[in-house]
Amino acid sequence: MALRTYEVMYIVDPAADADKITSLNETIGQLIEKEGATIVRMDDIGRRTLAYEINKKKEGYYVLFEIDGTGQEILELERRMRVNDLIMRYITVRVDEDRKKADKMQAKRDKRMSQRSKFRKTEETAETAGELEA
Repeated sequence: MALRTYEVMYIVDPAADADKITSLNETIGQLIEKEGATIVRMDDIGRRTLAYEINKKKEGYYVLFEIDGTGQEILELERRMRVNDLIMRYITVRVDEDRKKADKMQAKRDKRMSQRSKFRKTEETAETAGELEA
């Protein structure tokens, strides 16, 4: 199977100790690697205000993993997060397709800008054109 890139974000209960949060992050990282995926990056975003209350809580501790894998590890990861009491919410998004589209659009913009710059008058040509008119 082809490798795909996923972003997994989860919100941990803010009442949890810092030690529990770090051990949870390590456990999830070990689970991801055990299932055969690789962790591209792990962002410990920290405590933030929630957009809406979850279980009468107004804050949560956010963590983001970027994973390269086949997709099978995501199933196991989501199953484990679903039964974990510390994790209030989680979301997994496949981002490799979107990044390819964005790279293509950026390359198209860059090409268009380089073509435009060829046709623009530079200061030297504007000065010589002014000398010719005089």
